[in-house]
This record gives sequence, structure tokens and C-alpha cells, in this order.
Amino acid sequence: MVTKYRTSIAQDVRDYVIITLGLLMYAIGFTCFQLPYEITTGGLAGAGAVIFYATGFPVQYTFFSVNILLLIVAVKVLGWRFCLKTIYAVFMLTFLLGLVQEVMIYWGQTRPDMFPDINPHSHLPQVVQGNAFMSCILGAAIEGVGIGFVFLHNGSTGGTDIIASIINKYKDVTLGQMMMLCDIIIITTAFFLPDGDVDKLLYGYCTLIIVNLMLDYVVDRGRQSVQFLIFSREYDAIAAAISATHRGVTVLDGQGWYTKQERKVLVVLAKKRESTNIFRIIQSIDPNAFVSQSKVIGVFGEGFDRIKVKAKKEN
Repeated sequence: MVTKYRTSIAQDVRDYVIITLGLLMYAIGFTCFQLPYEITTGGLAGAGAVIFYATGFPVQYTFFSVNILLLIVAVKVLGWRFCLKTIYAVFMLTFLLGLVQEVMIYWGQTRPDMFPDINPHSHLPQVVQGNAFMSCILGAAIEGVGIGFVFLHNGSTGGTDIIASIINKYKDVTLGQMMMLCDIIIITTAFFLPDGDVDKLLYGYCTLIIVNLMLDYVVDRGRQSVQFLIFSREYDAIAAAISATHRGVTVLDGQGWYTKQERKVLVVLAKKRESTNIFRIIQSIDPNAFVSQSKVIGVFGEGFDRIKVKAKKEN
């Protein structure tokens, strides 16, 4: 019981560390590459950017205030565990957005040799000088990877992420697709600003596509599952060691066709990221074990993805 509790705490700490890293990546991608060229991205940060371009009202304040309203709904639908991490992410991202902006403004003022081009509206230096499209691509890629890290560890950056997570919980629709539908309207509104033009609108759409492609790529790779077939005389010790990592093991009866000898076969379904640890366990117990590892298209049930297909209604 104590070991399980310690494992849970260690997992939560790891989740929060990686969520923080993902949020920092998002803040850097958005602030350093998007804001200097006034490129509108999706989500509440994008909505905050639209308001910022029009009125000068800080992005982080819009982001924070609207998220509080959405979190009230999310508590009931997604549960406290999701919302605790989301609340943490909202506060942390609000802080990081402000921090990265202050750092970049400071560098722009003190290092004119490094950042000669500064946006007169936001006072942010252009990291990629004179190339809005490259800045758009780099910023979107960093943002997408950062959001992917957050989602992989059951967190959210709030805003449209919350809406996407609610729908993804009940429908077989990817997070990237849902966020894209939510974000198109936000990006399009930037076109109607006084300084809006077709170029910025197209950059916004490019940002949206790249962010969601990177998000789906990171999440799909992180959730990819594999199947192990393990043939070993030390099957009982291997099964016990793998079970201790909170991963299920199934024992099948098998028979070698050539030797006609009865033997046990272990079947293990695990996340791809757990493969190295499982191989280490097998190697430490029986270096001569025969192991087959294969990718699986999908694994559904406890410890894996939730089945999202509705049952047919009886007439």
C-alpha cells in the first residue's frame, strides 16, 4: 500500500514537471515567434492576442479570466484530477507568458545588436528577423510539441483545450481535430482588426495546422501501445516483476511443435514508452528468453484508451 502510494506521488511529480516544460515551450513559441509579427494562433492565447492587437490589453489577463469560467464547467465533466492539473497549468502559463514577454522586451532593449528589429506595438524583438513565415513555422512547431507534452500527462492549457478534452472524452475525434474546429473562428477574427491583412490571416491558418499536426504526432506517439509475447522458463519471476510495475500480465499455455514440450507464454500489453523497462526486467531475470514485440493499432480498457463508440439503441 505504501509502495503504491509512493509510486502515485512520484508519477504526479513527474506529470507536473513535464507539464511545466510543455507550458514553457508553448510560452516561448507564442511570445518569441508569434507575437512579434502579430500572428494570431488558436486557443485563448490567440483570442487574447486578438484583443491585445486591438486594445493593448495584456494577453495573459484575458487568458486567465476566461479560463476561470471554463474551469467551473470542466470540474463537473472531467473531474478534479484533470482540473487540478489544468488549474495549475492556467496559473503557470499566465505567469510564463508574462515572464517570457518581460525577458524578451528586456533583451530587445539591452541587446540591439542581437535583436535590431522590434515590434513598435508589442515592443517584442523579432527573433527570426525579416521572415514572418519562418517565424510562424518555428513558433507553431514549438507550441504544438509543448501542448502535446501537457496533454500526454493529463493536463491542459485551458481554453479550447478544455472544450476539446470534453468532446474527446465521449467522441472518437482526435484532440487536434477538435481544437482546429474551435480555433478557426478565433484566427479568422484577426482579419477584421484595423491592421489585419490576408498575409497575417494565412500565417494564422498555417500556425493552426502545424500546431495541431505536432500535437497529434506527440500524443499518438506517447500513447502508442505494443504487445509482448515472452517465452521463458523463468516466466513466473518475469510475470511477478512486470506486475510490480502496475502492468498486467496474462499467462497462456503453449506447446513447442518440434519438442512437444509444454511451456508458458506471457502476454503483456504496454505503452511503447514502457518497452525499455520491460526489456530490462526480462534481461535481468532470463537473458536467454525469447521475446516478440509488435505494435498494436489500439488497446482499449483499464490502463489504456477509453472505448468511445456508442452502443446502438434497441428498438
